[in-house]
Amino acid sequence: MNETPRSNRLHIAIFGRRNAGKSSLINALTNQDIALVSNVAGTTTDPVYKAMEILPIGPVVIIDTAGIDDEGALGELRVKKSIDVLNKTDLAVLVINANDGVRDFDKDILEKIKDKKIPVIAAVNKIDETCIDKEQIKEIENTLNIECVGVSAKNRYGIDDLKNLIIKHAPNTQEEKKIVGDLIEPNDFVVLVTPIDKAAPKGRLILPQQQTIRDVIDHGAVAIVTRETELKSTLDNLGKKPKLVITDSQAFELVDKIVPKDIPMTSFSILFARYKADLEELVIGVKAINTLKENDHVLICEGCTHHRQEGDIGKDKIPKWIEKIANAKLNFEWTSGVSYPNQEEMKKYKLIVHCGGCMLNAKEMQYRISKARENKTPIVNYGVLIGHVTNVLDRALDPFPVAKQLYKG
Repeated sequence: MNETPRSNRLHIAIFGRRNAGKSSLINALTNQDIALVSNVAGTTTDPVYKAMEILPIGPVVIIDTAGIDDEGALGELRVKKSIDVLNKTDLAVLVINANDGVRDFDKDILEKIKDKKIPVIAAVNKIDETCIDKEQIKEIENTLNIECVGVSAKNRYGIDDLKNLIIKHAPNTQEEKKIVGDLIEPNDFVVLVTPIDKAAPKGRLILPQQQTIRDVIDHGAVAIVTRETELKSTLDNLGKKPKLVITDSQAFELVDKIVPKDIPMTSFSILFARYKADLEELVIGVKAINTLKENDHVLICEGCTHHRQEGDIGKDKIPKWIEKIANAKLNFEWTSGVSYPNQEEMKKYKLIVHCGGCMLNAKEMQYRISKARENKTPIVNYGVLIGHVTNVLDRALDPFPVAKQLYKG
C-alpha cells in the first residue's frame, strides 16, 4: 500500500470553512495525528496530502485544504489553492460545522464541486458540542441535496459511517482502462525496451515502465525487459514472435530499425496518453508544430519537479526538435509540478507540450487537456511529439486505429 504511486490512488479531498474540523477529521480517518490541529482559524494553509488505504477501495490520497472562507490577500491565495485541488479530486467530502449549520461558503464550494461533476458527500462535524440530532442532520442533507453523516472527529464517533459513505460514493476511476492489458492475451510475450534514463532514480525503472510491467503480468502475459543495446539479440533468441514491443520514446528511431515490421511497436508515453489522458486529442495537437511561426510562444509542462540535467528532454531536446520542424525561432516557457496556466494565460501559447503525466492522476491530466481544448490551444505529449519528429508515429499508432486515422487525416 505504501509503495502505490500517488498518481494511481483515488484522490479524496476534504473541503469546508475554517475550524470546521477538516484536519481533525483527517486525523480520525487515518487514525494518525498527521494534520496540524488548532483552534486558531486558518491553521491549514496549503493542501496537505496523506496516503492511506480504505478497504475495499484500496490505496487513496486524503487531501486537507485551507478554509474556503479564509480572508485577506493571503487568504484569497489559500482559497484559490483549495479550489484548484478540485482539478485532481475524484471524491469530495464537505465538512459542515454542526455549531454553525450550513452557510453560504458551504453552498458556494458545493456548487463548484457539482459543476465539475465530482461525487460529493458531507460530514456534519462536532456533533459532540451541540444537541444536533438525526432529524437536523437530515435537514442539512435535504438543504445540500447530498448524503450526510454526523461525526465527531474529536471523539472518533461516526468515522466508520463516514468511511462507509466514502466507499459507497467512490468512483472506480480506472475500471475500464488498461495500460496494455486489452492489447495482449495470456502467455503473449511483450518486450519492453528500457534505456538507462539519466533522470531515473539510480537502480530503478521510471514509473511508467514499472506500471506497464505490472499490467503485463496482471494480464497473464510475459514481460521481457531489455535495453535498446540488447534488443536485437533478445528478439533473435526469444523462440517466438512477441505480441508487442514497447519502447521509451527517446529510443524510437533505433527500435524502429531493429523491430521487424510485422511486430507491433509503440511507446510507454503513447500508452499512458491513452490510459490517463486523451490520445486522440494529443495526436491532433502534434500537427500544430508544422504551423508554428517566428516568435510564437510554446509552453512545456512537466508534472514532476526533477532536477534538469544537460541534454534534458524538456529543456533542451524538445525545443530544438520543434524549431527544426517549424523552421522558426520560437519563445519557450516551462512549468513544473502543480503549475498550469489559466484560461487567460493560455491565450498566448500556440502549442502546449506536456510530459507523460506519470506523477499526475488521470483526473488532473484530463483537466489540463480539457482546458487546452476549450481555449483551442493545441496540446501534445512528449511521446507523441517524439514519434512525430522521428517519423515513427504512424507505426507507433498501429495498435490504435482511431488515433492513427486522425494523424493521417
